[in-house]
Amino acid sequence: MKPFAYVRPGTAAEAVAAFAAHTGAQYLAGGTNLVDLMKLGVATPDVLIDVSRLPLDTVEGVPGGGLLIGTAVRNSDLAAHPAVRTRYFALSQALLAGASGQLRNAATTGGNLLQRTRCPYFQDISKPCNKRAPGTGCPAREGVHRDLAVLGHSEHCVATHPSDMAVALAAFDATVHLHSTDGDRSLPVTEFHRLPGDRPQVDTELRAGELITSVELPPVPPGARSAYRKARDRASYAFALVSVAAVLAVEDGRVRHAALAFGGLAHRPWRARRAEERLAGAPVGRETFLRAAEAELVAARPLRDNAYKVRLARNLAVDVLGRLAAGTDDTGEPSS
Repeated sequence: MKPFAYVRPGTAAEAVAAFAAHTGAQYLAGGTNLVDLMKLGVATPDVLIDVSRLPLDTVEGVPGGGLLIGTAVRNSDLAAHPAVRTRYFALSQALLAGASGQLRNAATTGGNLLQRTRCPYFQDISKPCNKRAPGTGCPAREGVHRDLAVLGHSEHCVATHPSDMAVALAAFDATVHLHSTDGDRSLPVTEFHRLPGDRPQVDTELRAGELITSVELPPVPPGARSAYRKARDRASYAFALVSVAAVLAVEDGRVRHAALAFGGLAHRPWRARRAEERLAGAPVGRETFLRAAEAELVAARPLRDNAYKVRLARNLAVDVLGRLAAGTDDTGEPSS
């Protein structure tokens, strides 16, 4: 591992000032992804600015019924928070599906959003990779790509975003609040991550030195239920082949509100807007859910070995929506 300097600021203002003052700086939160990448030689910061101990570790209600989640809140604490479990159940499910208890105890809300892809070519510095070394190519397109993208990819990159939490946040229309030496701004979480295009090395819309300070969840629509479900290669903790986060409200046998997001399919959590348009006001039922999912997935461009993801995503979405409409989550128990 390359030697690095270490800074521990006491406030968000001190953190962004330290970033501006040091060339080659990078923020360190839980370190569950960044430290691994440093060990592999993929990440080589000159300075680590430790933001994990900033006083941004609370979950608070906001006027109107939403929730404000500090960037330093640990994943285990967020998953267990009573307001999350009762009002944003899919988020709790996503966090619990994402990693072991030890990792959840270390990982933070902000760090989870900033995870980098687990594409094997990105993680192997002996291989070319446009995301790690722009202009060297994307060997995954013709190589090992079973786990990689079928939506929104480009000739330059077919990597997928690994976060479970971010998929649930996308379905809940979360907002990411940012702080820098230039002031504060906010972004919808659905616009926070980028598709690869011709700049796959850029994962997010963050500006240089910006620090995530919090994530805000709006109130859940009255009567809405939510669930998160993840298909993976093994029952123990593994990254999603496909995941689905859904929020659904039904009234008089028709869909009053629907939000749907996929994980494991693209370079960012994929908000299924076409599917939501098909669901709005439609009668509840398997055929409605099937047509909605197919309307979204018609845009998929699978590679040689990952076409199975399209069918898996369709079936997973139909099942999750069906269970929510019936008033059960993915374990068959009454959902929150």
